[in-house]
Amino acid sequence: MNEEGLIDLLDFLREEGIEKTLLDRVEAFRKAHPPAAGTEDRVPVPGYRYYGREVWRKALTAILCGENILLTGPKATGKNVLASNLAAVFGRPAWDISLYLNTDAAALIGTDTFRDGQVTYREGPVTRCARLGGFGILDEINMAKNESLAVLHAALDFRRVIDVPGYDRIMLDGACRFIGTMNYGYAGTRELNEALVSRFVVIQVPEISAENLKKLLKKEFPALKESWAGQFAQLFEELQKKCAGAEISSRALDLRGLLAAIGLIEGGLSTGEALELGIVNKTFDVYERELVRDVIRARISQNADRRKLFG
Repeated sequence: MNEEGLIDLLDFLREEGIEKTLLDRVEAFRKAHPPAAGTEDRVPVPGYRYYGREVWRKALTAILCGENILLTGPKATGKNVLASNLAAVFGRPAWDISLYLNTDAAALIGTDTFRDGQVTYREGPVTRCARLGGFGILDEINMAKNESLAVLHAALDFRRVIDVPGYDRIMLDGACRFIGTMNYGYAGTRELNEALVSRFVVIQVPEISAENLKKLLKKEFPALKESWAGQFAQLFEELQKKCAGAEISSRALDLRGLLAAIGLIEGGLSTGEALELGIVNKTFDVYERELVRDVIRARISQNADRRKLFG
């Protein structure tokens, strides 16, 4: 991220109400830990901002205190957006490590490979991130098997080391942090064991409020009229309530889908067409699709177009 992008992000955090003393410590961290040569292109340039003052305060403080953090909460709360924003504001190269059922230790820390006629060690994303002082984003950490994640225990606790069998120990750079993200109830997820969870501080990420969603929509779509930003924010809040009450599944509760739909309206589709593509069609049950359509029709005119929404 360039200096202009950093200033913009810091200004955003000031607008969110983050105290100056905390932001001063963030800037001091950046100056003390510039990104390693060759990793500058890994420093994220976030497409979206995370809105939520209290979560920002907790996450910034935890990282400054040397902690790894685990972001938990329901779908569409912005956990990955926050993780990317954190790497950006601290100026750290980020490694996005997507975890899944068949992830094993070798996929995380590396394995032997054959190069130039001899067997050599090829670093995995976790060891490279550790050595170069990056932020390792462990996406959907509760998808991987606990026995695979056990290889991270020494890296995540006070030892801050990765012992690669047959090779040297890798000491974590002082700026290295790991950020885990997890949703509840997805197919293929499992309980994290206590030994792993104890190595993180856990931040419960709440559902985005209508007020914060309205801010996000105005930030991403400056030409979107104030009244329509409010309507879309209230629509999403209605979907959250329906999902919480088990009237619909979480498939239709898709913030990315809502943002995509508004982008499609700006591109020329009607509201009905765009919301069908971005939200309604995310669920494959015919009855549920009708329920979602009913929620949308009660809030949003189906024939409104770009001229009506943007000005």
